[in-house]
Parts: sequence; structure tokens; C-alpha cells
Amino acid sequence: MTVDMLRDLVLRRPFEPFVINLSSGESHEVRHPECLAIGKTRVYVSYPEDDRLVICSMLHITSIEALQGTQ
Repeated sequence: MTVDMLRDLVLRRPFEPFVINLSSGESHEVRHPECLAIGKTRVYVSYPEDDRLVICSMLHITSIEALQGTQ
């Protein structure tokens, strides 16, 4: 996964929610484009309903999957 590929997913219109899977086995849902910030080496996933922020290393992203049955 590259920064550019991730940016393309966030900028896609209409936005399609997705899940980021990490090498640790964790997964993080991105339901809205505003809930993701992309840096050079890290991705920041915000969960506003829980007032939580998760920081993920780009090196540990193993896959991205479409989030089915949302919206």
C-alpha cells in the first residue's frame, strides 16, 4: 500500500467506506473521509464517537477491504 493509493481511496467520489488491516491483526474502519489523515509514513484514523485516535504505520498496512453494508 502506498500513500498515493490510500489518498485515491479517500478522494474517491462517492466515498466508499473501507477497512485498513494491519500486520498485528488489528483492523480499523474508515467510514468517512474526514476520519482519516495521511502522513508520509503514518495514517491517523479517528473515531469521533469514542473520542479516539489510532496511529498506524504505513509499513504495517497489509490490505485494504471495502466495508460492506454501510451508509
